[in-house]
Amino acid sequence: MPRVHPATDVERHYRETVFANGPIIIADYQGETAGFLALSAENFVTALYVAERHRGAGIGTALLREAKKRAIDELKLWTFEHNTGAQRFYEREGFVPVRRTSGENEEGLPDILYHWRAEPLSRREA
Repeated sequence: MPRVHPATDVERHYRETVFANGPIIIADYQGETAGFLALSAENFVTALYVAERHRGAGIGTALLREAKKRAIDELKLWTFEHNTGAQRFYEREGFVPVRRTSGENEEGLPDILYHWRAEPLSRREA
């Protein structure tokens, strides 16, 4: 993915926008932050990050499942079309693609809007 902004701008964006506009779920592994997930008030996953050395250990899955509990009914998120690993991950977690763009974002890259909806309560109780 191309770098569109300098690191200082990205840090400021996360501090002032991503982290300031909704709950943050942090994954801790032996006192170290292994990853995090940021939610917006509209149940959008605005960021999901797992440190490289912790990938493949189920941390992303645990973060996403905690976000589902907090959101209760539904979650939405965007991922880039070229990120096929993320697509497989989200689809395994019950997300379905609902919209595609040809690159209507700062990076100018095609992306996909994913949506997850909880099963109706009657099915969850069965």
